Amino acid sequence: MGNAFDYRLVLASGSPRRRELLAGLGVAFEVRLLPGVDESYPASLRGADIPLHISRLKAEAYRAGMRPDELVIAADTIVWLDGQVLGKPRDEEDARRMLRLLSGRTHEVYTGVTLLAGGGECRSFAAMTEVAFAPLAEEDIRRYVAECRPLDKAGAYGIQEWIGYIGVESIRGSYFNVMGLPVQRLYRELCAPWPAPGKGE
Repeated sequence: MGNAFDYRLVLASGSPRRRELLAGLGVAFEVRLLPGVDESYPASLRGADIPLHISRLKAEAYRAGMRPDELVIAADTIVWLDGQVLGKPRDEEDARRMLRLLSGRTHEVYTGVTLLAGGGECRSFAAMTEVAFAPLAEEDIRRYVAECRPLDKAGAYGIQEWIGYIGVESIRGSYFNVMGLPVQRLYRELCAPWPAPGKGE
């Protein structure tokens, strides 16, 4: 038995934030993207089960093309408010709608992560962070959406951007989870015992 650092790590994400966060751990990895990965989920899933399900779908899409010495890291993040998912906004109006819903309220951010080794070992976990927003003025919502165009972000906001500076009153849990990758927990999982990788081609 070794650990995950015996493998060639592959980040299955086009998110620049996830690339930045994984790089911050000081580990070597490559980014690999597959088009058209199914990200649908059963309507019965709630909270953390949604990004867990999607992260597993993302990882499984890589299984057929993996080398035995590779380990894929796949993740998905959602914002959860009042029993509903706030995913990526469709357009700027949808982004403004989401921010109005978050204004003055506390919501949860869930990230599901799946680690899939080329030999078949698969492990998943989820992290949750509570984020409390101060009331947001309509002009601030409009300014943020117009200037930052957060259409690629769950819940229509990036905590590391201007809206986070002026709007986030408190967080409970991992800050980096809100950015899209709970790196402390991920590092712990990578350091855990893993089967020795097979030989690559």
